[in-house]
Formats: sequence, structure tokens, C-alpha cells
Amino acid sequence: MKAPPSQLGEAIDEFTAFIDLEKGLSENTVLGYQSDLHACALFLFRKKKVSSWTEVSSADLTDWIYTLSGDDYTVSSLARKLSSLRMFFRFLIREKKRPDDPTELMTGPKLVRRLPGTLTVKEVEHLLAAPQPVNAYGIRDRAILELFYSSGLRVSELSSLTLQQIDLESGWLRVFGKGSKERVTPMGTKAIDAVDTYLTSGRPYFVKAKTGSELFLSERGTAISRKMIWVLVKKYAKLAGIAKPVKPHLLRHSFATHLLSGGADLRAIQEMLGHSDISTTQIYTAVESERLLDQHAKFHPRNNQGASEKNL
Repeated sequence: MKAPPSQLGEAIDEFTAFIDLEKGLSENTVLGYQSDLHACALFLFRKKKVSSWTEVSSADLTDWIYTLSGDDYTVSSLARKLSSLRMFFRFLIREKKRPDDPTELMTGPKLVRRLPGTLTVKEVEHLLAAPQPVNAYGIRDRAILELFYSSGLRVSELSSLTLQQIDLESGWLRVFGKGSKERVTPMGTKAIDAVDTYLTSGRPYFVKAKTGSELFLSERGTAISRKMIWVLVKKYAKLAGIAKPVKPHLLRHSFATHLLSGGADLRAIQEMLGHSDISTTQIYTAVESERLLDQHAKFHPRNNQGASEKNL
């Protein structure tokens, strides 16, 4: 994307440096904010003839969001762009580059929160059993899937794990999540066994001269990529005969939902997932409620009364 004019662009550069170095946001988040603000700045310069953020009005920003809504952007994408603007203008006020916040009265598109998909316990069992530990690849892949499900990691956290982050003896795992926030999460006995087997019988096969302390290695001896984990999950889901589309994040959702179904405390699940806000974790209570309603509808005799009467 073409860079915006100097005055507009300089403020964006200062903001991205702030959220990167001082706020410690993840690289993907920083790039997302930067991309949104660059797009907005170009619109303001070309369509509104604005060359400074002090000239920008609420109507100008609303026009930009309205223009995007006619394209193929999802509601969540538009909401994120408005969030980028809100944070940016708060930064400008903080730096005394602007006295007011033009986003204060702006309302974004209403987000309808979709319930995350999950796998059943039986489907997870089939998925985890799909990699055959007959060679280094199978041993590695089983360890990846076991740890993925057992600890509820994000795919980015899984791919970037190092040897220093795991403690097989205590059964704990140190994770650096979004915004470099550190948390400790349990591994589970099955995952501990699978990772232990991988370290002794799988990982040495992948080690090359340039290999560092990355836990899960690719053929080149470097850290396995998020894309490769995506490929592996889809491959083994197919081998396991799972009909529904299976993406890596589905294992994280399944981890949380299965813990909740088993009676785990919501706050404990929040800590294990690394959610900063309990409201993010509460989405899984809706998943569990939906499952219970489905079970009730299928098996309670009063829900099947019509079908029962037909069979009399």
C-alpha cells in the first residue's frame, strides 16, 4: 500500500512505535493498526483533501467507514478498523497533538458474536490417534496434536515454543501469548508422554547444524511454521474421518469447551487460555448451553412425543 503524505504518515509511525515498543502489542496487531490507519489517511488526503490529523472530523472518519462497508469487509473487520481509529486518536490526545477525539460519538457496525465450533471428545480422540508414531514425522505430529489440545495453545504459541519453555517433570508449560504476556499452563499426562517420546526419538532426526532451541522442528531444522501446523491438522482430521472442516483453532475451542463440560472453573480456563478479559472466555458457556439444549431436544421424551405417538 502506498504510504500516506508526510504529516499524516509521521503521526502513524509515532503511534505504531508506541504500541510496539511501549505497549508491547504483537507484530500482527501492530501491522493491522498500521494498515488500517494508512488506508484511512490515503482516503482523507485524496477524497477530503486533508493533510493533517488536526483537520479530521467525525464525519470524515464516518465517510471512510461507510465507504468500506460497500466492499467485501466483514462486520468484524470494520469494527477492528474503528478500534484502530479510537486507539490512534487517544494517542494523539495523549501526545497533545489534538485536543479532542473525533471517534467519541462514532458507532461501529453491530457485531454478532458467533459461537466457536468444537470437536466432540470422540472426534478429538480419533484426531490425536491419527498420526502413527512409526517414524520421526509421526512421533512429532502426535506430540504437536497432543500438546495443542492438552494445553489449549494458540497456533502461533505452539509453533514458537522452545525447549526452555517446557518442564516435563513438573508438567508445566510457559507460554508467551498476545502482547508478550506470559502465562503458565499444565500439559497433561498424555501430552507429557508424547513430547517426551518426541524429544528422545523424533526431534534428533530433524536437528541440523543451524538448529536452535525450537521445540517442534521442520525438515530444515527450523521452527515448524503456523502454516505447516495448519496443513498437519487438516491432514490428520481427514485421516481420522472427521467430516466437519477442522482448523487449528478448533482444538483450542475444544480444549476450553471440554474443560467446562467436565466442571472446570471459568476463571481457571481463562488463565489457561491467556484471555485478559473473562467476557472472552464466557463465550464457551454459551457453547456448552447450546450443547445441553441440543441433547435435551434429542433425548427428552416430551420433545419426542410426536414421534413416540406415531410408533404406538
